[in-house]
Amino acid sequence: MLEQTISKFEGLCSRVIVVAGFQAELIHDEMVKISSKNAYSFQIKVVYNENFEQGMFTSIQKGCQEVNASTFFITPGDCPLVKKETLLLLTEQKGNVVIPSFHYKGGHPIKLTKQVKQKILETNPESNLRAVLNGFEKEYLNVVDPGVIMDVDTQEDYQKAIDYKLHWSSRTP
Repeated sequence: MLEQTISKFEGLCSRVIVVAGFQAELIHDEMVKISSKNAYSFQIKVVYNENFEQGMFTSIQKGCQEVNASTFFITPGDCPLVKKETLLLLTEQKGNVVIPSFHYKGGHPIKLTKQVKQKILETNPESNLRAVLNGFEKEYLNVVDPGVIMDVDTQEDYQKAIDYKLHWSSRTP
């Protein structure tokens, strides 16, 4: 699943940062396997969030410490169904916070600027990304891509993802 998620950034990013906490060793080993079998144009860097038990925002902060680009994406690793075309559209959008939406429901990946990164790093780790983003004007990009609002948190989500993938991959243009 993580491989599907990161593969969409091919040709768009120079580096993909994977933040691991729980079962970090397993994630690191999988990233090594993925890197060795694929010739991605980007570097994959795995960083360990020793504070992962404090919540997802600490992982976002850990990842932001590694970002040196003027714009970057944040996405959970369990969002493998976003279309590459959606990412291309996001790269073209201006704004500090660009959020893809499907049927007016915001999703991932979110495109951010270095100004937002700085605010994330300055914010109390007990906060959350939503609180930080509320301090910025948001640009929503409505897309025809239900993958932006689909994640895989449960077995039911996983089955929906498989059904979606089978449905959309069998369609002809």
